[in-house]
Amino acid sequence: MSRAVAPLGYAGILRLGLVQAALGGIVMLVTSMLNRIMVVEYGLAAVLPAALIAWHYAVQLSRPGFGHASDQGGGRKRFILGGMALLALGALTATNAVFLMEHFRLAGIFAATVGFTLVGAGVGAAGTSLLALLASRVRPERRPAAAATTWIMMVAGIAVTAGIASNFIDPFSPERLAMVAGCICAAALGVTVLALHGVAEGPGVSAARRPESLAQGLDAIWGDPRVRGFTLFVLVSMLAYAMQDVILEPFAGLVFAYSPGESTRLASMQHGATLAGMLTFGLVGRWLVQRLPGGNRTLVVAGCLISATALALLALGARQGAGFPLSPTVMLLGFGNGLFAVAAIASMMDLASFGGAGREGIRMGLWGAAQAIAFALGGLVGAAGVDAGRMLLGDDGAAFALVFLGEALLFLGAAGLALRVHMARRDMPETAAGVVT
Repeated sequence: MSRAVAPLGYAGILRLGLVQAALGGIVMLVTSMLNRIMVVEYGLAAVLPAALIAWHYAVQLSRPGFGHASDQGGGRKRFILGGMALLALGALTATNAVFLMEHFRLAGIFAATVGFTLVGAGVGAAGTSLLALLASRVRPERRPAAAATTWIMMVAGIAVTAGIASNFIDPFSPERLAMVAGCICAAALGVTVLALHGVAEGPGVSAARRPESLAQGLDAIWGDPRVRGFTLFVLVSMLAYAMQDVILEPFAGLVFAYSPGESTRLASMQHGATLAGMLTFGLVGRWLVQRLPGGNRTLVVAGCLISATALALLALGARQGAGFPLSPTVMLLGFGNGLFAVAAIASMMDLASFGGAGREGIRMGLWGAAQAIAFALGGLVGAAGVDAGRMLLGDDGAAFALVFLGEALLFLGAAGLALRVHMARRDMPETAAGVVT
């Protein structure tokens, strides 16, 4: 019989949040900084980094496998550390691949593909196991704070790393990029090792249940309509969440004639509002969940509806153009996104261990894979929709309006799914009878 492990306190949650911040810092290097350097400094086609980023999301379909392996006694901390090491190795490989592309284009593309494959695998292993560890070690009443902490720390890790890196990357040279990449990866690995030191793991596979294969584990959880319903909710909601990322700044430039600096400030305002939504949930989420009739479900639906409203307003603004209050509307969208996102993550943690400990990892992996699919498709669908609309309609405003309305409808659909699927342990009977999916 395994020894009981005390739940994590707020200090422990914050320590694991530092791991998420470290993960976010390396991901920023690969998906943001290298993206720009490939296109601007090395003059490569923009489709190349876009394809590599989409590929790293595709690799994250391995998340259920990593989560299942950590469930089966592989050790969640081992997978977190190993995943971070893979992530750092992938980032350094991708960085050196950029240098190689200058003189040996095909060899450089091959090396970059290897690097982004390692990045995707590292994010899948570390990210899934980290959330599974939180789900198994955090008491239900602290899960809103844990969900907000992990997302806020990830955003903070991205912002802080970007800010520090920007001070050392100029004037650009391959040597400076190599130095910055190496320091980011070394710092992230060091933070991860220190943050995990002394953190006890939750239970692995239950002693009452025989070890099972990945296929058996997936079959067992997919047979539960609660899991299927929540997976569909994650796919639809995160698709809506991801679609506006690549079109918001072009929208501001094409329809409202914003300069690059003005559109960047607009995106910064959106991210700030997203953090405000996350902080709101983190600070008062526990109080609201205990008092609202639908608990966490109500906050998920509220975030989806706020986001849908803001997107509908943006569609109107796309037709109106000058004079429309763009900044407040974008901030409303950011707030709704932040509130919805952390409420959904809190629900994931709540549902991950339902029905008994030992399958948190594979459940988190399944939902993480659905999120990866949504993120990979979101930017592509949003950008392709705008391009197609501009070509067919010959009107920038109309093209953006149609895409924003499509996103709004997706958020409304996600809100409807949230009302139908189970969002918290207290809502769920142990049997699947009567469950609406």
